[in-house]
Amino acid sequence: MAVLTITKDNFEAEVLKAEKPVLVDFWAVWCGPCKMVSPVVDAIAEERDDIIVGKINVDEQPELAHQFGIMSIPTLLVFKDGEIANKQVGAVPKEAILAML
Repeated sequence: MAVLTITKDNFEAEVLKAEKPVLVDFWAVWCGPCKMVSPVVDAIAEERDDIIVGKINVDEQPELAHQFGIMSIPTLLVFKDGEIANKQVGAVPKEAILAML
């Protein structure tokens, strides 16, 4: 499944009201560790149809970054039934991201 671009306009519908768990990657263009995690997140999106994967650019969506207290990026959040079920800060290997799910 393709990675969704999450904004404040579609966050509620795509993340909070999602039928499946949602992996959300908070990132920025200038962030080196984000560039390492991004292809891993993309691969997970392609491999898994039992989850939804979305990305939030913190520079374009500062309200969402603030709402969830994102202080460091990349930050990965897993939402289940509209609630944060897991959180990982920093660049981590694919196995660690999969373990979050």
